[in-house]
Amino acid sequence: MSETSMSEDIVRIFDTTLRDGEQSPGASMNVEEKIVIARQLEKLGVDVIEAGFAASSEGDFESVVRVAKEVKRPRVVSLARAQEGDIKRALKAVEQARHPGIHIFIATSDIHMKHKLRMSRNEVLDAAVWAVTYAKKHIDYIEFSAEDASRSDWEFLVQVFSEVIRAGAQTLNIPDTTGYAIPSEFGSLVRHLVEQTDGGKRVAWSAHCHNDLGLAVANSLAAVANGARQVECTINGIGERAGNTSLEEVVMALKTRKNLFRVDTHVVTEQIYPTSRLVSQITGIPIPINKPIVGDNAFAHEAGIHQDGVLKQKLTYEIMTPESVGITGNRLVMGKHSGRHAFAERLRELGFTLNKVDINRAFLRFKELADKKKEVYDEDIEAIIAEEILRLPGRPDRYELLYLNVNSSSNAIPSATVRMRVDGQECVDHATGDGVVDACYKVIAKITGSRARLVRYSVKAITGGADAQGEVSCLIEDGPARVSGQGAHTDIIMASALAYINALNKLEYRTHYRESVERQGP
Repeated sequence: MSETSMSEDIVRIFDTTLRDGEQSPGASMNVEEKIVIARQLEKLGVDVIEAGFAASSEGDFESVVRVAKEVKRPRVVSLARAQEGDIKRALKAVEQARHPGIHIFIATSDIHMKHKLRMSRNEVLDAAVWAVTYAKKHIDYIEFSAEDASRSDWEFLVQVFSEVIRAGAQTLNIPDTTGYAIPSEFGSLVRHLVEQTDGGKRVAWSAHCHNDLGLAVANSLAAVANGARQVECTINGIGERAGNTSLEEVVMALKTRKNLFRVDTHVVTEQIYPTSRLVSQITGIPIPINKPIVGDNAFAHEAGIHQDGVLKQKLTYEIMTPESVGITGNRLVMGKHSGRHAFAERLRELGFTLNKVDINRAFLRFKELADKKKEVYDEDIEAIIAEEILRLPGRPDRYELLYLNVNSSSNAIPSATVRMRVDGQECVDHATGDGVVDACYKVIAKITGSRARLVRYSVKAITGGADAQGEVSCLIEDGPARVSGQGAHTDIIMASALAYINALNKLEYRTHYRESVERQGP
């Protein structure tokens, strides 16, 4: 696995989710969680995994050791300062990796050298050369980073990089540590270093950009356009302060605009969305709905003109397919901006085959409702069809909660007892679970005979104070059908039960609609 002789048309992806990404406030992970993510990163196809900063703590050291043992294809590296203790610890941590490496850094900007390191330029240069020379005696692959390069003197950078190449560094990293650079400036810096550094044409150049001005991806792409052949990034762009270069954004930009960049990566793009969701779940950092590539709205369309165009030809408003990043398909958001074409398509997806007159009648009702709601859900559309087209009489909910009792303590398994009315008959049962909500949902599923899978569960306070009323939302899935349920109560467990039963009733109502459609026909 030779990096120095890498093909000109391949950009290596260096993933630092487990190191720089974990430095995002609240994103710390334990060893087992890091192993899970490392396995997925290997499946994703990243070239390098920076597994941690081995010298920073025993936990980080153990994480690097475990990741080094676990993954087979990617290179595993540990970060280290240009200090003997750090380097020894990093070397020890990666020694069992199939493709080990070390990532040595020292700051090169005047502001860092003066106020943080309290070292002169000559002292920094000597420390960098010593560190690389020392590491080279023990390991073949060394990456060197000039911290805060974007605020460093360009000619001093040329001097430092030239010397560490002579000492044995194979990859040279140009960090925009504070997110200070703008693309034109950063691209020029990369080009200058590639051309002016002694030995610069025989090593790999890397970009490590932060997002303080929202330019991390743009700066990374500018670096690639000017000679960099490695990009350092994180899943979902997590990291210190405003985060790092987003892996999914830079990879898909290179893929989508291959005609411009004329490069590729080894990333299996269909694994992007699953990896994004995994990292979000483990770190607890939510993905913004408007996040490019992986956000809920990334492939969602509400404007009628957009929906009509996408239905006719996806390329009209989508520059990449949702399937290419591991999403099953785009989503037409039904709201007040939606058009007749999108509404008719959603009816077809829901299983309703109506004539043009009935579609028009239903569409008028839909528009009235859309003016009152931000988003119209499938069950709202089904209710419109039932009331306006099928003329079905109202029917009571099949399931009704009558009584709920839960027990939980540090010395006992959580349990729940529920009494419900099902089709007019009272039923009572009991179940245990991992928690009181889990126990509650298990006993409700037992009573109703439901095999629906809980997909999402969320809680929010809708009033203030210690006696705040809580609102629970849940999403359940039964085969191709997905429905949401809501419940509100001052007791959050009661709210959870009400939300689940609400979803189950909607699922029953949907089945009733479909049966009615089949009986009546178009």
